[in-house]
Amino acid sequence: MGLQPDSTSTGGAATSAQASAGTVQSVLVRAAGHYRWIVCTLLFFAATINYVDRQVLALLKQSLQSQIKWTEIEYGHLIFTFQLAYAIALLFAGKVMDWLGTRKGFSLSVLFWSIAAMAHALAHSVFGFGVARFALGLGELGNFPASIKAIAEWFPKKERALATGIFNSGTNIGAMITPPAVAWVTLNYGWRMAFIATGALGFLWLAAWLALYRVPEEHPRVSKAELD
Repeated sequence: MGLQPDSTSTGGAATSAQASAGTVQSVLVRAAGHYRWIVCTLLFFAATINYVDRQVLALLKQSLQSQIKWTEIEYGHLIFTFQLAYAIALLFAGKVMDWLGTRKGFSLSVLFWSIAAMAHALAHSVFGFGVARFALGLGELGNFPASIKAIAEWFPKKERALATGIFNSGTNIGAMITPPAVAWVTLNYGWRMAFIATGALGFLWLAAWLALYRVPEEHPRVSKAELD
């Protein structure tokens, strides 16, 4: 009589192999299942930089007032110019993000506002600051429509409010770190460098964004379970 394979041993080996495969798959899913929080981190830093750039002028008001010789009324016009551009951009920023997509639309927004922020360093008059301020308002508005769209793309419904709160907290961080940072740069390198240095932060963020961000359907590290 020939030897028959032990069905119990064979079944046990198969079960063990399946369990091992399941464990490996589970580990891989978990490893890939947190990439959305990297996206949220990028959005957090974008919000931080957004609020850094918009505050620099107000922090340098006294220094610039003595050099540019603007009046309080003229300074009020600069504030109005930014707010006007921001209000205008509200009308079409969301549509632009839907049209271009989050990756490209957010990239163009940050590029535009970073150039505008640095352009303040070239101003020698109230008019020059007004032009830079208007451009900054147009560019900065793209931050929130793009971030909200990215959250909708990457996060399941049950986590979207949490993710929105986290990235939006970057605005408060920006408001806290800008005064000491701008003061230090201005004291050591002058007010023009304060605009250049803070504006340059956007280019660093942009490099990280382009390297790391894709829509989930195109990203190799996202799993279906992450989005469910």
